[in-house]
Amino acid sequence: MTGLKWLLVLLVMAGAIPLLVASYEFLLVGLHFRRLHYDRCAPYYPRTAILIPAWNEAAVIGASVDRLMGLEYPADRLRVFVIDDASTDHTPQVLRDKQAEYQGRVVHLRREAGGMGKAHALNHGLEHVLADDWMQAILIMDADVIYERSALRLMTRHLADPAVGSVTAYIKEGSRPGNYLTKFIGYEYITAQAAARRSQNVIGAVACMAGGAQLHSRANIQAIGGRIDGSTLAEDTCSTFLTQLSGARVVFEPHAVVWAEEPRTITGLWKQRLRWGRGNVQVTRKFGSVWLRSRPGRAAGHRLGSVSFALFWFTLLLQPVFMISASAALVALFFIDHRLAWQAFHALWITNLLTYAFITAYSLLLDRGTASRVWRQGIMFPGLVSLLIMLAAIWPPPLRYLIYHALALLGLGLLRQHGDAVELFSYLWLTASMLVAYLAKVAEPRRLGRFVSPLLVYLGGYGSLLCAVTFASYVLEARGAAQVWDKTEKTGLAVRA
Repeated sequence: MTGLKWLLVLLVMAGAIPLLVASYEFLLVGLHFRRLHYDRCAPYYPRTAILIPAWNEAAVIGASVDRLMGLEYPADRLRVFVIDDASTDHTPQVLRDKQAEYQGRVVHLRREAGGMGKAHALNHGLEHVLADDWMQAILIMDADVIYERSALRLMTRHLADPAVGSVTAYIKEGSRPGNYLTKFIGYEYITAQAAARRSQNVIGAVACMAGGAQLHSRANIQAIGGRIDGSTLAEDTCSTFLTQLSGARVVFEPHAVVWAEEPRTITGLWKQRLRWGRGNVQVTRKFGSVWLRSRPGRAAGHRLGSVSFALFWFTLLLQPVFMISASAALVALFFIDHRLAWQAFHALWITNLLTYAFITAYSLLLDRGTASRVWRQGIMFPGLVSLLIMLAAIWPPPLRYLIYHALALLGLGLLRQHGDAVELFSYLWLTASMLVAYLAKVAEPRRLGRFVSPLLVYLGGYGSLLCAVTFASYVLEARGAAQVWDKTEKTGLAVRA
């Protein structure tokens, strides 16, 4: 029985692994200055073809083309190719007008049979630009994103080093006016890009180039087959892996800023992240030979097989598993050894509190401009209930007193005599928070959903919402559900902040 108890304790503490690994990532950000690539950069302006897949993008594509024409980049070394993927709105007319306005610099490539996903549209464009020798670099972007005027030249300077195959930029959430959800996404992008991709630069293994900001040298595109891999829902991640496996380096350029419009509803976010989640599961299988293995020969420079990269990848991919396991282990301990369960619970949540405080403070300092808008969502990222549990773990008596009296005011004073039920609720919360987040999605389209849904997200946590999506991606992959590339709806609300 002793062995079982300590196994359960280990499963409980495994619930803290995602935050501990995230803290390790943030610590590596402090070493980024030692792995900066700027000593091998130089002013470099290759002839760059910008590829934009577009399906029913009439609301945004015209403005996007206009902004690209205003980049700080030699006009004769920049061409925009928009792959119109059988659009049924006014996209073709908008593009014909732009092609006439910017003769020789904007090309409208029409596909009469589309709807097969982003990778297929991009491959149509690649066939066109690879057919002659003009193009020296390719920038893959989305129809709605806004590049700051200096962004492209800040990216191309890395290609002056022939060891670099691809460069990606810092995508920021740019919806104006935003709402509570876009602000959560804005904070998330500090952690997932400004921090995580810097740490990946440090270890020499980048997980994913932003889908809206992928710069490739011509040599790199040819080295990975001259096409974008469309076998998964994560074509950008596949390109990132294949680039590094071919021996080239992928660089994250944090000063090249690109603004994007992100979903304003949980329904829209769920569709987007479900595609990302399923794509990550598919990539994990597709590159199964990479994990925790070094590669000899030309590709030895990449670190995709390193322990650090495996930790980053799998703790994020398996976070729902850690949460469910920790809850189940705590409940089992509750019935086997109540005292040990209480001690393990405190150890777990005190660890979560310390790592949460470190990550949140670091994130808000890393991008102060974004932090000034989203600091409230940063603090509330784990959800109000989780914050209360963390405080209860580190300072239980006063908080227990307040909770019981608050329940009494709500007419739930009976629960004061049922401390075991409250304790079990706390033990189950890591799993229950994902259910609460899922209920926010269910409630959103219903009556009063615009009030109930945000409340549930703030209670359960935006992080738990992302975990619920990841869990749903497991289910869909296990069922072999149809692989559908759901397009995120854009309205042209993205502006440069």
